[in-house]
Amino acid sequence: MLQFIEKGTVTSTPGFKAAGIFCGIKKKKKDLALIYSEEPCTAAGTFTLNKVKAAPLLISRYIINEGKKIRAVLVNSGNANACTGDQGYNDALESQKLAAEKLNLKPDEILISSTGVIGKKLPMEKLKFGINKIVNHLSECGGIDAAEAILTTDTRIKSFAIKIKLGSGGITIGGICKGSGMIAPNMATMLGFITTDAIIETSLLQKLLSEAVGESFNKISVDGECSTNDMVIAMANGRSNIAILENTIDCQLFKDGLNTLCLEMAKSIVADGEGATKLVKISVKNAKSKLDADLVGKSIANSSLVKTAIYGQDANWGRILSAAGQSGADIIPEKVSIHFDKLPVLLPNYNLALDEESALKILMRPEFEINVDLGIGTEETTWWTCDLTEQYVKINSDYRT
Repeated sequence: MLQFIEKGTVTSTPGFKAAGIFCGIKKKKKDLALIYSEEPCTAAGTFTLNKVKAAPLLISRYIINEGKKIRAVLVNSGNANACTGDQGYNDALESQKLAAEKLNLKPDEILISSTGVIGKKLPMEKLKFGINKIVNHLSECGGIDAAEAILTTDTRIKSFAIKIKLGSGGITIGGICKGSGMIAPNMATMLGFITTDAIIETSLLQKLLSEAVGESFNKISVDGECSTNDMVIAMANGRSNIAILENTIDCQLFKDGLNTLCLEMAKSIVADGEGATKLVKISVKNAKSKLDADLVGKSIANSSLVKTAIYGQDANWGRILSAAGQSGADIIPEKVSIHFDKLPVLLPNYNLALDEESALKILMRPEFEINVDLGIGTEETTWWTCDLTEQYVKINSDYRT
């Protein structure tokens, strides 16, 4: 049984503490977060596929790949520490070392992450001040502050927790994330930090996290951009004394809970897309292969023409079909049908079924579904996108100022 905790936080997970403070990297808002586990954690991670990778990501990815036990995650916003060369890398190591000293840990027990403007050096004196200060703010109630401190252009805090009833007892999975712009598949400009009190081996946690990310964070798009700092980290501290073993009912329940949590986190990012007014589910059905289904879903989710039509409440099905056609998937255009929610818009053989008035009522909603039936197979997929508005242009033209 899965039970969402409304406005849950990462600190809803037993054995974890968190904090979020202002240290001066940004002009006014909180800009430094710390997540801390009272016990060593197994950890897993997924990282951006962009070939340009930020210094803190390289360090954290190395620690994850080495299978080391983790105790904390330090995150700053307002500065990505990307494209900063050797100095940026050394600054990231220095911040990791200082946090380790304050927490009485080894440096490689701490993951580090950054988000913000690319190409600017970290203001190390401000960051050092923040690290010295934040450790004293750690608390079981600090998750909301941490969730706030990792935001950039986001307009809302993104924080979730879920309880799972297993055969041997109950466990919790909590998570915070950020993301609003530069969001596209292959790990968009987003950070996600997930905690659980279950006992789970590193290899199994990595497998389950990768699968969950593949069906959530890697199936969303705000603007088709893939950033330099993207990561999703999962940590398991074992505080519940309940072990998740592969090929068991408990493992399936844990997987369902993790998948549910990741999807809710991912959807919250799209719903808060820069300037977005609509959250749109894209369902692709009856494709020849899963790859074809995903190619079509991705193409529609990334299409600026589709997204501007959504914003304009224009039932322009031709843009949807065109996006499917340019996706590289195996499709037969004459067999495609398109629905808005359950309203038929286009039927096979280009038979137009569009009722403009009914379509407008659907397109005016803040959330609706575009259904694309390719009619040539049995595979399906689901993607999520948002509309593209004038506000997106304004936000990104003013981003550095």
